Amino acid sequence: MKRLQTELRNIDHKGYPAYKGLKGQYRFASYELGIDHVQGDPFASPSNLSVRIRGTAAGFPEEFYREKYRRTALEDFLLRGFCAGLDKISFQAKGSGKSGLVAASRPGQEILERSACQVDEARGDVLFRFVVGFPANGRSVRAGELEKILFQLLPPVVERSGIWKNINQSRLQERIDLADDQEAIRVQLKELGLVAFVANQSILPRESGVSQRPMKNAVPFVSPKSMEVTLTLPHRGACTGMGIPKGITLIVGGGYHGKSTLLQTLERSVYPHIAGDGREYIVTDATAMKIRAEDGRSVCKEDISLFIQNLPNGKDTTCFSTLDASGSTSQAANTVEAIEAGSKLLLIDEDTSATNFMIRDELMEKVISAGEEPIVPFIKRVKALYQEKDVSTILVAGSCGAFFHVADRVVQMERYLPKEITAQAKQAAEEYPCELASDGRKMDFSESRQVFLPRAQERSKVKVMGTDGFLWNKTQVDLRYLEQITDAEQMMALAKVLEYLMKKNGGKNVVLNAAVDEVIIKLEKLGFHILCQGNVVPNMAMPRKVEVMGCVNRFVKG
Repeated sequence: MKRLQTELRNIDHKGYPAYKGLKGQYRFASYELGIDHVQGDPFASPSNLSVRIRGTAAGFPEEFYREKYRRTALEDFLLRGFCAGLDKISFQAKGSGKSGLVAASRPGQEILERSACQVDEARGDVLFRFVVGFPANGRSVRAGELEKILFQLLPPVVERSGIWKNINQSRLQERIDLADDQEAIRVQLKELGLVAFVANQSILPRESGVSQRPMKNAVPFVSPKSMEVTLTLPHRGACTGMGIPKGITLIVGGGYHGKSTLLQTLERSVYPHIAGDGREYIVTDATAMKIRAEDGRSVCKEDISLFIQNLPNGKDTTCFSTLDASGSTSQAANTVEAIEAGSKLLLIDEDTSATNFMIRDELMEKVISAGEEPIVPFIKRVKALYQEKDVSTILVAGSCGAFFHVADRVVQMERYLPKEITAQAKQAAEEYPCELASDGRKMDFSESRQVFLPRAQERSKVKVMGTDGFLWNKTQVDLRYLEQITDAEQMMALAKVLEYLMKKNGGKNVVLNAAVDEVIIKLEKLGFHILCQGNVVPNMAMPRKVEVMGCVNRFVKG
């Protein structure tokens, strides 16, 4: 600490490159400060810093970080407090460009494992990563202002947000208790044969199309009595709500009555939510995958013959590649890829699906015989997917009643409230017979599909475009239709995982499932730094395997 102070005073008013000599580790009273990367000028991206508080100094009880889900809740709580503290000191030091900026990752409504705050599971060390705009006047160092940040403004923030005795312990205990309850719901889903649970009094609608905060004065969710289940949670106690069993669930109703809102809630509830979000007691199977049409995506060596076969040009659909898939072809590929990645629940909205992939009506069947149509619609496969592969489906439909024939249960949304109408729907369906005979095809999905990964360049640059995708050097990777990516930091992690895979396996064919499993296991065991060179770890949030597989599948070419 004293050496850093001396060096700062020695470089004051020198040229901005003098800051480069500060890179290194410095021991303060209760933590170690790391200056991991120094920006090139005051207008460049701010410098990367880190703070490590040893477990003996941080003092958090071991039971708060022993279990992974508890550790993630603890990290999320500490990061939110750290961010709030940094907001108060940001730009209190003055200068040109980004001088005086102090900031860290800003979590949203979901609780995700992030690189910006990590707690060591063995020792209880607390690590914060953040950025600082090193102050300058033009191109001259303002070392006195940086000294103000590092020695006056920053230490109280670290002390208040990273040390057990200084934080709001009762609020942290509430967060840990909520994490226990959320984990208990997830465990009981499996025990009860459910794929999702929506607690009564949950708030599903969001504030707006660009905000995930709960809508004010929204109608609270209330389960139909026929689907009501009561779970026993360790802290909240009895929690009653709608349990959605495995199988095929159809969500219907008029426009603007909440069908898509319910599906979108289930999509995002693969992650736990913070208290006050309105969705904190809603849990969906962690492997659930939203499936939709994706015109124009590339497909590489995928077996889509379950849904598309006997193409007129004779092209092989058991190892199908294209750079520009149609709506039906892309949705077929998305479905197969999700199941390959281990998804046990498909979430589908009729509005974003290819009609000819989902169904062909009776009149079309009569005019265009099955032998002339290469597409086997999803409605003819959905039953077998569940019976043979244990893959459930939740489908939102507003215009096509044919799915009444295959649904195990039908839920009608009316003014944001659900009611089960399975018996009525089945009775009505009897008046409209539908030919859904299976062709007897087995639901075979290979877990050893190989793809060719190109070699990674020695130096690469990643630019994340929100949740739409990223630029890897000059290659654009479009992931906007992987709709369960909730955070740009997950997108950065996907880019880094892709880069890691290419550096390790570039220039050869790899079994995609095995390669992705390997890197995810390493990530969970060793942390985000394995994806990076040197000490600089950008803000990243943990992606799921289904998104990693989805990213690689859209990047590789046939």
